[in-house]
Amino acid sequence: MLKNVGSNWIVTVVTVVAVYLLTPYTIHKLGDDGYGTWNLINSITGYLGLLVLGVPMASVRYFAQHVARGDTTKLNQAIGSCTALYLILGAVALVMGVGLYAFFTFTYHIPAALHGDAGWAFFLMVLFVSSGFISLLPSGVLAAHDVFVPRNVVRLWGVVLRLVLTLGLLALRASLLLLAVVQLVCQAFDFLLCWLLVRRRYPATRFRLADFDWTAARGIFAFSIYVLILNAGARLSFETDSMVIGGFMNVGSIPYFTVANSFIIYLMEFLIAIAAVVMPMATRLQTQGKKAELQEIFLKWSKIALSMTLAAGLFLIVLGPRFIAWWVDPTFERPAGQVLQILMVSYLIFLPMRGVALPMLMGLGKAGLPTVGFLVAGVLNLGLSLLLVRPLGLAGVALGTAIPNVLFAVLIFGHACRVMEVSILAFMRYVIPRAVLGAVPVLALLLWFKLGLEVRSLVELAVAGVAMTLLFGVMWVFYVCRNDPYIDLWSWLLPRLRAWGRV
Repeated sequence: MLKNVGSNWIVTVVTVVAVYLLTPYTIHKLGDDGYGTWNLINSITGYLGLLVLGVPMASVRYFAQHVARGDTTKLNQAIGSCTALYLILGAVALVMGVGLYAFFTFTYHIPAALHGDAGWAFFLMVLFVSSGFISLLPSGVLAAHDVFVPRNVVRLWGVVLRLVLTLGLLALRASLLLLAVVQLVCQAFDFLLCWLLVRRRYPATRFRLADFDWTAARGIFAFSIYVLILNAGARLSFETDSMVIGGFMNVGSIPYFTVANSFIIYLMEFLIAIAAVVMPMATRLQTQGKKAELQEIFLKWSKIALSMTLAAGLFLIVLGPRFIAWWVDPTFERPAGQVLQILMVSYLIFLPMRGVALPMLMGLGKAGLPTVGFLVAGVLNLGLSLLLVRPLGLAGVALGTAIPNVLFAVLIFGHACRVMEVSILAFMRYVIPRAVLGAVPVLALLLWFKLGLEVRSLVELAVAGVAMTLLFGVMWVFYVCRNDPYIDLWSWLLPRLRAWGRV
């Protein structure tokens, strides 16, 4: 499992590096208005993704069940059923995109110089989302077979392709249309290589409409309704802020929020790398009746997720605003930095639940409460953001996101403990104290770098990051995981150190 999660982490790290290079470059090429319009287009067209009705996550769960039982016939029936559903829903999304374009045109004030470019970019992003439904199918098959490392190699090549195309095309012409073209090319590249990977490894697996089965389709569709509600909540929670800011402030203010939010999104991707492996594994362990192993995964990976969130989160809270000032522009430090700090405090609680507890509940088929809770949190997010954006500006939108996240995390925590039959006290005793206390020296070191040394340059920030990482590693080995029943790193490391010393 660690190998699969680790490969997901590598992809996330490389993606973050690519975003680190592309974000300031894109902002400077397009300008605040152009970059804000691009984010607005992505936010609006992203709602078309809800039309997939949660079929991707539901399909992985059913694919994993059939793989665990070795039933190739049922697996092909599930794949054929998903293929038909994807094609139908993709066509519906294309039609709905026309209505969304009217909403985009009449609701938001787009600078006149961007009208034509924004219109064509909007059309291509509608096509990107609609065709993206069917492109998810090979990835679902690979996830069900636990084939994460080769899949992630393909994703890495996709990141490199996106980086090269974006840098090259924007150098030729600063255009929203060309950014949309990059998305479509990278999607086609990913689908083709994943499809070839499936065909090579599992020749008995077929992608045929002839395998469509009504029983399989009904089962997938029934579970996908829960995932649809979950995705709707996620969309309201994480992708609506640009629309609120564009409607109540101006499109030029959107980059200040999205720059800060990008740190959170990619940190969440790092934790979702755990979720991508945990969910199908939970399904397989439940199918095989391995309750003790389920509890171990829940506890162990919750502790890992919390520790990772604390390490990255403390750096972003303390030194994140100064990094933004160096990375993008000094004018971004105060507004974007404030947003980053507000969001990150809430994500210290939210991310461990999102990365482990939520996908395990989905994998076990206990989707009811999490999905409804996420939807309610999303609606509350939208309501609070609308209420607070006028008096507090960007900080109000950030608070509108932060408060529902914390409430949702508390809800999921209690529900997951009940489902896993792990007492809340046992969870808190194992997961929280050492992880939090082990982070205290890290926080003190970061505050010393900020207040004592007044770090600001890239070299100084990099030194602070390396020092923090080293201290975090020492605390994890010698304190956080010392004598841990599941991840005792010192017991694993000690004999290797002794062997190295003898050599």
